[in-house]
Amino acid sequence: MPAITPETARAFNDLVEINRTGAKGYQEAAEGVSNPQLKSELSKLSQQRAQFASELEQQARSIGVEAPSQEGTIEGAITDAAAAVHRGWINIKSAVTGQNDSAILGECETGDKVALEAYETALKSQSIPAQLSSVIQKQHGEILAAKNQVTQWKASNR
Repeated sequence: MPAITPETARAFNDLVEINRTGAKGYQEAAEGVSNPQLKSELSKLSQQRAQFASELEQQARSIGVEAPSQEGTIEGAITDAAAAVHRGWINIKSAVTGQNDSAILGECETGDKVALEAYETALKSQSIPAQLSSVIQKQHGEILAAKNQVTQWKASNR
């Protein structure tokens, strides 16, 4: 197996953090929507993202990548700040719009778009071992499917 590069470690740690943030964001979205069916579906997506983070952490450990530190790097702090802003927009939009489900779903779309971009960047990396690349590819496909589903829900909640 090739040596683990700092880029590989960074890619994995970024994906773990993005999924942790996605789990929190989807949970907040579930709490903010008024439609009971949407609450249930968004909660499922929150659980999915938590599972993705856990799966990536296990894969990272299997190749010797350290778990991301809680203090984080400057880049991690920027990612955390962006995530906090994203969650804040969900809260602000739901408060301003009086729990407008469509606006909340729009924020979920934005979060998934950011996640997909991070996955695509990781997939372009030549330093990620093939067996781990397949996990990333699978999760990317599921996030894309979720984003498409959220787009449909948003269209039907206008």
